[in-house]
Amino acid sequence: MSTPKVSIIILNWNGWQDTLECLDSLAKIDYPNYEIIVVDNGSTDESAEKIKIWINTHKSVISYKLLVNSYNAGFAGGNNVGIKYALKNGADYVLLLNNDTLVEPNFLSELVKIGESDKKIGLIGSKIYFYPPIGAPRVWFAGGKINWLKTRGSHLNYSQTDKEYEALKVTDYLTGCCLLIKREVIEKIGGLSDDYFLYYEDTDYCLQAREAGWQCALAPESHIWHKISRSTKEFSPSYLYYHARNGLMMAKRANGGAKIFLVYIFSAYLAAKQIVKYLFCPAKRQWARMILLGIYDFWRNKAGKMAS
Repeated sequence: MSTPKVSIIILNWNGWQDTLECLDSLAKIDYPNYEIIVVDNGSTDESAEKIKIWINTHKSVISYKLLVNSYNAGFAGGNNVGIKYALKNGADYVLLLNNDTLVEPNFLSELVKIGESDKKIGLIGSKIYFYPPIGAPRVWFAGGKINWLKTRGSHLNYSQTDKEYEALKVTDYLTGCCLLIKREVIEKIGGLSDDYFLYYEDTDYCLQAREAGWQCALAPESHIWHKISRSTKEFSPSYLYYHARNGLMMAKRANGGAKIFLVYIFSAYLAAKQIVKYLFCPAKRQWARMILLGIYDFWRNKAGKMAS
């Protein structure tokens, strides 16, 4: 197999402990031609200094670069800083990898193998398991399917025990938790859209790539482990807001003509449901409020970071 250069981008925001664990696992991979770019996304703790110390003790073995943002630019904005650096530094592939992951030694070799197998494949993802494993390993992501009626993506085989997969699996979208992107894709469609700030920018990017003629594929023998929602807790207020707004934003951008009207009809239905919950279910009032705020900001075309 050829060994194109891969730039691995790890985005850190107040999570240096997870980042160092991820870097420790990456130091053991078997792929021979890669560099690691850590982007500190405006952390307010001691992340940058801790990561710098780790890099200084390992840089004789692997090529590392630490880039420090002065503010939190979101998932897309932070990763775009790393992507620009990677392309300038001669990357053939760019790998977006969550800092709260641990990787198997052959995970990158398997990703590149699938990428090099077909020119039509532009984006490749790993099979991702929940970490820590409790009993039999359970799948967090093994391909994705977009549900346009509910304006969201769903993980296939979510929480199921491992199964046999075909050698190659073309899928609707891949998660930015582990996303290998060919240089040609980035050169044609650009980086991630920072309109989303957090969540759905990866799904939107996959849709853009597919529209431009590339396929998204799962590398079934590439395995990583994910600690799940370390920077933003699942079902936290910000999680609810971004999922509500960004799912609708993605659906609007991906559809044209009369279908956009259907997105607004669905958003009105969703808003009506949340109003009922807000008025009659006190226990769900905060939940409903954040979803309604996300829908409202979608209606007024408010993108980027949620107002504090």
